[in-house]
Amino acid sequence: MTLPTPEAASADHLTEILRRCGALDRGRVSAVAADKQFPTLLSLVQRLRLTYEGDAVDAPASIIFKTDLPNRPGAAWESGRKEVAFYTTVAPATPTGLLLRCFEAHHDAASGKWHLLLEDLTGSHMIATPWPLPPTLGQSEAIVRAHARFQAAWWDDPRLGVTVGAWPEPKAVEDWLKNLTGSYAKFADLLGDRLSTERRALYDRLFDQAPRLLQRYRTRRNVTLVQGDSHTWNCFLPRDSSLDTVRLFDWDAWRPTIGAEDLAYMMAMHWYPDLRQRVEGHLLDCFHAELTERGVTGYDRSSLQDDYRLCVLWATTRPIWMQSAGIPPVIWWNHLERIHLAAADLDCRELLSA
Repeated sequence: MTLPTPEAASADHLTEILRRCGALDRGRVSAVAADKQFPTLLSLVQRLRLTYEGDAVDAPASIIFKTDLPNRPGAAWESGRKEVAFYTTVAPATPTGLLLRCFEAHHDAASGKWHLLLEDLTGSHMIATPWPLPPTLGQSEAIVRAHARFQAAWWDDPRLGVTVGAWPEPKAVEDWLKNLTGSYAKFADLLGDRLSTERRALYDRLFDQAPRLLQRYRTRRNVTLVQGDSHTWNCFLPRDSSLDTVRLFDWDAWRPTIGAEDLAYMMAMHWYPDLRQRVEGHLLDCFHAELTERGVTGYDRSSLQDDYRLCVLWATTRPIWMQSAGIPPVIWWNHLERIHLAAADLDCRELLSA
């Protein structure tokens, strides 16, 4: 199988990188073979098998090589650059046991080329279920608790928006809202009578009330870092269920904001009402209990519920930009239906009252 970036995945380069990070004491990588590849919407992920010469005890037998797709459709989304920034700024300052080990994260500003070399957990971990099947309740508990541990580590951290991530400037928020309303107009025209009068009214009211609703974000209190693409397939669970070694991965969309955004995207966006209604409250309880256990104070369960409802309301706009970005309808149409059902269940329309 041909490697898309031979230099970054060459035997000599991998030898240098593994030695630099202490994963290879002696010996050297003599051969590299890509035995599996997993194209995503924005990147190409390959599993590289490594062969060594000399004494290479405990050196990784395989690593994950993640890079841009050959035609680079994600370039406009800053695909790669943000994830490289995550592994160079956030990951080193995050407590161990939550993320994949990163051997190298590189982005070339001139060409836009980027790559990540990550540990391969295929032997010890798994993705809970094949998409789009939701995980079991026990698996879901483990996942939301892992998110809570990560968020607690960055809760109201003074580095947020200063050296870690950035808060959007008022002009950027204004431009974002203007672009969103423009995309919505095209979205509504595309759907025609498939977008109900009630949902159109919700969007009209949401855009009208946006300046008020965005005040919660502007407080910059009880905020943290979120994954941004926190569906349950971006998480590795240990094959041995007795171990507490959940690992979160895929950080293309990380940013500082309200932590409940990850929960809204995970549950309200992806789960149909029967499952969501039965487990949603319990999983929010688990998340809040983990935050508290990890030292977060001044944020009670009702505050989490308020944030969750607000984030579900804003998540109704996510299918709009998904459609405008060319994501297939099999994804955004189902998201549109599920998120509106969740918004109705949670009475998010009540938040639109001035």
